[in-house]
Amino acid sequence: MHPLMAPFAAEITWIKAPLPEAAAEDGAIAGTVRAILAEVRAGGDAALRALSQRFDGVEVGAIEVSEAERAAAVAALDPQTRADTEFAIANVRAFAQAQLATMLPLEVEPLPGLHLGHRVIPIRTVGCYVPGGRYPLLSAPVMTLVPARVAGWRTANPRLPPTAPPAVSAGGLLSGAARRFPGGGAQAIAAMAYGTETIPAVDKIMGPGNAFVNEAKRQVFGPVGIDAPAGPSEIYILAGETARGEGVATDLLAQAEHDPRTRVGLITTDAALADAVLAEVAAQLETLSTAAVAGAAWRDRGEVILCASEAAMIACSEAIAAEHLQIHTRDPQELAARLSNYGSLFIGERASVVYSDKCSGTNHTLPTMGAGRYTGGLWVGSYVKIATHQWLEQSAVEVLAPPACRQSASEQLEGHRRAAALRLQSNMRS
Repeated sequence: MHPLMAPFAAEITWIKAPLPEAAAEDGAIAGTVRAILAEVRAGGDAALRALSQRFDGVEVGAIEVSEAERAAAVAALDPQTRADTEFAIANVRAFAQAQLATMLPLEVEPLPGLHLGHRVIPIRTVGCYVPGGRYPLLSAPVMTLVPARVAGWRTANPRLPPTAPPAVSAGGLLSGAARRFPGGGAQAIAAMAYGTETIPAVDKIMGPGNAFVNEAKRQVFGPVGIDAPAGPSEIYILAGETARGEGVATDLLAQAEHDPRTRVGLITTDAALADAVLAEVAAQLETLSTAAVAGAAWRDRGEVILCASEAAMIACSEAIAAEHLQIHTRDPQELAARLSNYGSLFIGERASVVYSDKCSGTNHTLPTMGAGRYTGGLWVGSYVKIATHQWLEQSAVEVLAPPACRQSASEQLEGHRRAAALRLQSNMRS
């Protein structure tokens, strides 16, 4: 039990507990990824072609999709799909612009003559990984590319699996992609991190993927930045006696259909609701077209937690730090104000994860595996860096140099002491 839950142990009961997770295959995955990265680094475009054939069963001709092909993909969109994509782009752009407006340059003078500040600087080049997976996620390029464009990137290039449908590629172009390269998996991460004859190396890699993609991001991190590692999707719902079993079950299964490893859970103070949700999930799986995936997720990873108090329910939620956290209680706004650990919060029964996943404006690339305890999700701030600066007038040097000299001497750093003392000379230029 997580330490945040421990004080409420007597108040927490698992009506349905998830199965123990299978033993991790991290070692085998890490070795495979290490070999792929080395192959791409050494072989460039030729290695990408070979790996695409080996892992995707696809023979890749051109490493870059031509402008004509990209334009054709947009032209081939049916009018409603294009309109819906542009609607999503507009909402994501508007929210990213509002977020960016809160990030301002800074100039302060905390001491006379001491000028400190920071600048908000767009990251020069960004690589956006768009996952393939089971479904053609038309929203995926929107979520990674639109905030990059708002942030003021110079170049943002998406990597889409070669099997991605044309509509996903079209979404990338409409979202502002500078260039587009076919290719998925760890080899795509390697190409973005190291560059090839055709693909430019980038400064930061964005976007979720499978275990091999996440391991590749972990291994290349350092010389190149990454957004964050990501695990299977998650949804938890906090609910009281006013919640509807049908609505809770529907939302749990909507997220469960992503992947058999999706974590789905109800945390409630109402035993009757827990029973109703169990019955509703079983009934809805009978007619859900994605039941093979959603049912497996619910069977293996689903949980229903009954809490004797609202405080215990909050403690459970804070410990889990769910990627998506919905609130179906009598006063959802009041409860929301008491929560701090989550990827994105959905307040009230009208707020469904599906809106954020597709088109409402908040980003759907969010922290999983408890990372919501220390970080938020992808946002426009992920595409900029806050870089500080300073400049000093001689009056500030006269205040700062003596303590800097004394501290340097105490630390036995003579070079530091000399550098501080040198500025006491009045002929130093600003």
